[in-house]
Amino acid sequence: MRPRTVAIVAGEASGDLLGSQLILALRELMPGLNVVGIGGPRMEAAGMDVWFPLEKLAVRGYIEVLKHYFEIVGIRRKLRRRLLRNRPDLFIGIDAPDFNLDLERSLKSRGIPTVHYVSPAIWMWRRERIKKIKRAVSKMLTLFPFEEDIYRNAGVDVAFVGHPLADLLEQIPRDDAAREHLRLPSASPVIALLPGSRQSELRYMADLFVQTAKLMHAQLPHAVFLVPLATRETREMFETALYANKAEGLPLTIMFGHAQDAMAAADVVLVASGTATLEAALLCKPMVITYKMPPATYWLLQGKGYLPYYGLPNILSREFVVPELIQDDATPENLNQVLLNLLADVATRDRIASSFAALTASLSRGGARQAALAVLPMLQTGNA
Repeated sequence: MRPRTVAIVAGEASGDLLGSQLILALRELMPGLNVVGIGGPRMEAAGMDVWFPLEKLAVRGYIEVLKHYFEIVGIRRKLRRRLLRNRPDLFIGIDAPDFNLDLERSLKSRGIPTVHYVSPAIWMWRRERIKKIKRAVSKMLTLFPFEEDIYRNAGVDVAFVGHPLADLLEQIPRDDAAREHLRLPSASPVIALLPGSRQSELRYMADLFVQTAKLMHAQLPHAVFLVPLATRETREMFETALYANKAEGLPLTIMFGHAQDAMAAADVVLVASGTATLEAALLCKPMVITYKMPPATYWLLQGKGYLPYYGLPNILSREFVVPELIQDDATPENLNQVLLNLLADVATRDRIASSFAALTASLSRGGARQAALAVLPMLQTGNA
């Protein structure tokens, strides 16, 4: 039998991680599998032939997408032509629904089986998208258990595979062991600051996080701040914010990557809404979730929500387990006060950790292998 080919498209760093784990799991089940498409360094290291780097797709928000619209549409057009010419046995879109769903619908209509890995947040807003999803995908792979019933009830073939991060983060040292690994003083409060992974996020979050740290340091002079940043560009943006706010003297360590290590060592985490909030929850860490975006983007989002929560930990728990301060509520003064309250309240931190331990157990089931097993029959038969 000829070697099978799967095309995969991931649109940001979290998708690169999921994609790399999926590629390794698929190749364990099907040695010799060819993998092509759009991915990042992890997927390339796992053996993917990267046609376009995922950074081209890693923009967020209505206004930001509009700025890059023609470039993104051009990439999708070129990719579609190449896929239809070479016809992979299976296409897998990892998240990035605005890019992937239209591509999946086009490929499926031409007989190429399609899988979407990571459900769009239709349970939070834009529920009408499920009709488009039904036309676009042969199978949906969900990370969260409650999503399975939504798709099954809509007549979409679906499999809950669990979240690979729940398995991955079990190996991360916690608390004292994490502090020892990072050579942090055991008696000092440790606060992890995660202002986002994209330059577009740092433009709105860097000053906010620096000013919050200054206020906290004034009241907790022995506190230590850890700031993991994903790229050289985001590090430069954060350092610029430090100088602009005259905060060079803060007891603050900027780290290249190692976000999970920073969170594992922290007493509390201040984190921009996104995947990092789930990582903090899976590490059972008390946190404060915040986010600021362009005012026009925020205005466009108003009225589209179906839930009162922004952060994944609260969405999955279906209650406000941790505080959220979004847009106008996200001020240095507000964030400082909420973080100080959380640091002082040991009982609340213990309750949050207990709640997140139960959440981790519900998501941990060998996600990458489960995803590979869910799509393997499609690769073996080639049927949509």
